[in-house]
Amino acid sequence: MAEKEATVYIIDVGASMGEKHAGRSESDLDFAMTYVWDKITSTVALDRKTATLGVIGLRTDDTANELGHEESFENISVFQEISNILLPNLRQLRRKIELSNTASGDAISAIVIAIQMITKYCKKLKYKRKIVLVTDGRGSLDADPDSISEITKKITQDDMELVIISGVDFDDPEYGFKEEDKDPQKAQNEQTFKTLVDSCGGLFGTLQQAVEELGMPRLKSTRPVPSYKGLLTLGDPENYDTAICIDVERYPRTMVRRPLTASQYVQKSDQSNTTTQSTGTIQPDGDIEMTDAGNNDLTNVKSSRTYQVLDEEAPGGKRDVSREDLAKGYEYGRTAVHINETDENVTKLETQAALEVIGFIPWANYDRYMSMSGSNIVIAQKTNSKAIMALSSLIHTLFELESYAIARLVPKIDKPPVILLLAPSIDVDYECLLDVQIPFTEDVRSYKFPPLDRVVTISGKVIKEHRNLPSDTLSSAMSDYVDQMDLSTFGRDEDGNPSEYMPMTDTFSPILHRIDQAVRWRAVHPTEPIPPPYEILTRCSQPPEEAVSRSKRKLEKLMAAADVKKVPPKVQGRRRNRNEVKPLSGLNVEALIGSDNKKARISSQNAIPDFRQIVNTTESIEGMRDAAQQLGTVIETRIKDSFGDIAYARALEEIGVMREEMIDLEEPDIYNDFARTLKRKLLAEELGGNRKDFWWEFRTSKLGLIDKQTSEASKATEEDAKAFWSLN
Repeated sequence: MAEKEATVYIIDVGASMGEKHAGRSESDLDFAMTYVWDKITSTVALDRKTATLGVIGLRTDDTANELGHEESFENISVFQEISNILLPNLRQLRRKIELSNTASGDAISAIVIAIQMITKYCKKLKYKRKIVLVTDGRGSLDADPDSISEITKKITQDDMELVIISGVDFDDPEYGFKEEDKDPQKAQNEQTFKTLVDSCGGLFGTLQQAVEELGMPRLKSTRPVPSYKGLLTLGDPENYDTAICIDVERYPRTMVRRPLTASQYVQKSDQSNTTTQSTGTIQPDGDIEMTDAGNNDLTNVKSSRTYQVLDEEAPGGKRDVSREDLAKGYEYGRTAVHINETDENVTKLETQAALEVIGFIPWANYDRYMSMSGSNIVIAQKTNSKAIMALSSLIHTLFELESYAIARLVPKIDKPPVILLLAPSIDVDYECLLDVQIPFTEDVRSYKFPPLDRVVTISGKVIKEHRNLPSDTLSSAMSDYVDQMDLSTFGRDEDGNPSEYMPMTDTFSPILHRIDQAVRWRAVHPTEPIPPPYEILTRCSQPPEEAVSRSKRKLEKLMAAADVKKVPPKVQGRRRNRNEVKPLSGLNVEALIGSDNKKARISSQNAIPDFRQIVNTTESIEGMRDAAQQLGTVIETRIKDSFGDIAYARALEEIGVMREEMIDLEEPDIYNDFARTLKRKLLAEELGGNRKDFWWEFRTSKLGLIDKQTSEASKATEEDAKAFWSLN
């Protein structure tokens, strides 16, 4: 279970926080809130009831706290009591945190109120307690040693493990920051804060460092959930006493983490013409669970699905059927084999939960490409010392013999079995078996490709020197370039020694953390533009500049050895907007071929290549129209002679090619005339009877009229394109 947390943020909103320092373009308050909002939104994103927080305003114009009747606690307001924070609370909190017009307010008293809030909320329960103070240190401070001593005693007594007092432009020798010409009162306040933090065992530092560290992605800890609990067996324990049985548990070691997914977004208007917003999460049963973003009641949105079958007597040629009338069938060739529910058990393999060792193989006999899944760990039952000893013996035996174990896993009753590879892993702190799924025979895809280091002729002769094979000079140049771009020692550690440039522990998924950054920013700033991604997320998007400059000469030698030439530019040809590649030789390929487009005909066996050859060589609109008419005749014949829907896919492909070519040639009306004629013949049943099923596929393929939005040369408007799909 996740640890309970109670955090109180104390935010200084005094008049001095509106000033700008250290060359920043934003005020000290805005700069401080960059850190605070990031921390608060990260807590909200956890979506845990045990992660709670509260917010206190220091040096506010008003006073709103339980001790406000005392003079020392004036100008301190509780903006948010300790509780779970949701998006509406976040928006309300943002409106409350604004610059005040006063300089009065004691930070030490604010810490006392924070302690009181935590004590009242957490009582004697086990919580991770934290206080975060963000201030510029320019306000008045009650530095009474007795008061500070009492505060320290209370923090230690209530086991408040960490108190962070993060100041705006506070001196931090470890970080290397020191404010010049510091105000004497601020210097004295800093020393008081540092004394308090040191006595509490907390942290003290400048906000500049804290803001810079926000770019480091925070990893979400996940609670381990076992995928298997049971026996690891070696041998048959039911028939042999010598069989080995070990109580083990299996947990995920690596698993793909998915980014945040967007939920359905619904807007509802009532009779007063006001709108409310809500989000809906699609549930496994198809329903959408609504979460109201306002205070109005919303009705759950449910999705429905209809099933239809072909019926010539029904309106539209299709009839609705209920789900209860459907039956399961297994595809067998072009037909479906129906199996009754009573006989459906024959398709299931009855299995019992088990992890059984089948055999062993040497390390050298296993190919890495055989791994099919993420990795898991197998450990002994945590409270079973006998099982721990037995599994340790198996792990050490596999390690000493340099072998893997092959096992059959059934995680639960009646689940399909999988084959696992068990590899020993011995570390200083623990021992375990690492497992990955390996394929059955049917899972392996074997392909043969020609060798890369030689050319084998039809007669079997092996050629080592060929225009398709790299020369020794090219291989050497490529090897030198790869060595110069080697990142394994390109980085530098804390001592300046060579280290790996992108170790796995510092290589983060850009998509995960960029979406998280954008969502958290938009939650607090609904209208402001989203900031660019953090540098650490884009660090691996391109090679290091130093490595590129260092390897520039090697790259030039590689290009010379490979005879790399610039791709010839695309020139504007005679085909209007069609780009043609000009040959390096400058020869007219069409003239050499001697094509005669006037006599060219389109055959049904080679319709698409014939059509493209004609439209690429024709000189007139009449030639294009003639080619489209020929291809149209082929398409209509194909539909008319089709047995069922056998030829539909080929006809749709040919229609798509015609549409694409006419768009490219800026002659959309030629295709539109064909499409209208095809529709008329389909509805009139002139193409082999009722072909409305083809009309449906034609529509779902989005091969309708070419409108002005698609091609400016078209005479068809967007309304004409929509009306084309009407059967009236």
